[in-house]
Amino acid sequence: MLHHVSIELPTEALEACTEFFALLGFRRVESPEPLGGSIVWVERAATQIHLIGTEGASVPALGHPAVVVEDFEATLERVRAAGHEAQESRELWGSRRAFAIAPGGHRVEMMEAPPPATEA
Repeated sequence: MLHHVSIELPTEALEACTEFFALLGFRRVESPEPLGGSIVWVERAATQIHLIGTEGASVPALGHPAVVVEDFEATLERVRAAGHEAQESRELWGSRRAFAIAPGGHRVEMMEAPPPATEA
């Protein structure tokens, strides 16, 4: 199980990025102890994204978090209504997908459903 992913972004984009992830169903949570610096944790179910505001943040060209959203159509509408460009991509595993650029520049994939589980 993946617990969290950390994303570096410019400090000035931290609050807007927190609001972006709220559109995907994440809510802001407190870290277990003061960590210092510009860090925001957001969580949905048992998965967290740690947003780290830092000078000199870099954005990968293709690397991205992918989030299975509760209601794909409604989420896509919320993201677009908030002014973010979200483009649908080809379906995989019979499910819709879309990509948006979050404040700070990171690509985020929104998935209608996860892929089928594979045998271990």
